[in-house]
Amino acid sequence: MLFDSLRGLFAVDMGIDLGTCNTLVCVKGEGIVLNEPSVVAVKKGTNRVLQNGNAVGLVAKEMLGKTPGSITAIRPLKDGVIADFDITEAMLGYFIRKVQGGKRFVRPRVVIAVPSGITAVEKRAVYGSAERAGARRVYLVEEPMAAGIGAGLPIAEATASMIVDIGGGTTEVAIMSLADISVSESLRVAGDDMDEAIVNYMKRTYNMHVGPLTAEQLKIEIGSAAALAEEMSREVRGRDMISGLPRKTVVTSQEVREALREPVSQIVEAVTRTLERAEPELSADLVENGVHLAGGGALLRGLDQVLSDATGLQAKVVDDPLSCVARGTSVYLENLSTWKETLESDEDNV
Repeated sequence: MLFDSLRGLFAVDMGIDLGTCNTLVCVKGEGIVLNEPSVVAVKKGTNRVLQNGNAVGLVAKEMLGKTPGSITAIRPLKDGVIADFDITEAMLGYFIRKVQGGKRFVRPRVVIAVPSGITAVEKRAVYGSAERAGARRVYLVEEPMAAGIGAGLPIAEATASMIVDIGGGTTEVAIMSLADISVSESLRVAGDDMDEAIVNYMKRTYNMHVGPLTAEQLKIEIGSAAALAEEMSREVRGRDMISGLPRKTVVTSQEVREALREPVSQIVEAVTRTLERAEPELSADLVENGVHLAGGGALLRGLDQVLSDATGLQAKVVDDPLSCVARGTSVYLENLSTWKETLESDEDNV
């Protein structure tokens, strides 16, 4: 016990929001110290990371869709969980080493946020990847709990708090009370599916193939879930699917909204299903407390309005929704002795 306490004085313990699109790392007392895309560039046909293991994050994302035949840019997480164990291990190892800096002689304790619908097999994959990447102890916290704490919601009190965390791979919907989740749903429809919906719309409507980065920019710049007071348009460049040649066209915000209709509808339905399963007393609290939106998807224009109309509750976007889960892992990290019993740990599997 004393040795472990001494190790804690020298270790750079960290909280990690291991996201499908981006990975955020926070350090006790310092806040968020790393925010990079969850992308790794490898030599094609192997798991060898390029540039001496440094082609990770921002460097690798710039390669997406532009790599030569000998290089592949990979996103090792899909739908919020590990799809490629070796590449995830390499990515986590790179991020942990980068945050540790010169303090690599003591392995850190790590709190990792995971989707609430994750399976036992997927949990073991997270434990294994994090430990092989350099962590000495791994704790898992469900993303809705981390998002709720990061948003400053009173999740430990005897009142209902509802969070809708729309990430890249999953949408986490949860009603929390007394430091636990009362009812939740983990929907594997989120930001990536919105981007894919735009890609498919461009194929159907314009016979044009655009890449996922272009689709994401369209979503961010002119995308919406509800009608805008002033509609917008944007020039889009891609490849003509008939001639195979590059071309450009103009797309309006109404068209992007039409493209996003299906994934937005699925998210709204998940929210209403969760509300229908809530206990009456919790439902009564939510009339007063409302619904809080977190994650990158919460920034989609008009989504709060659409959810308010569908549920009759006030829906509002939390402060800095992109870093909400990471801030929550930081709170768990700083109060590990208090929250330890509520977290799953690799110790439980020993």
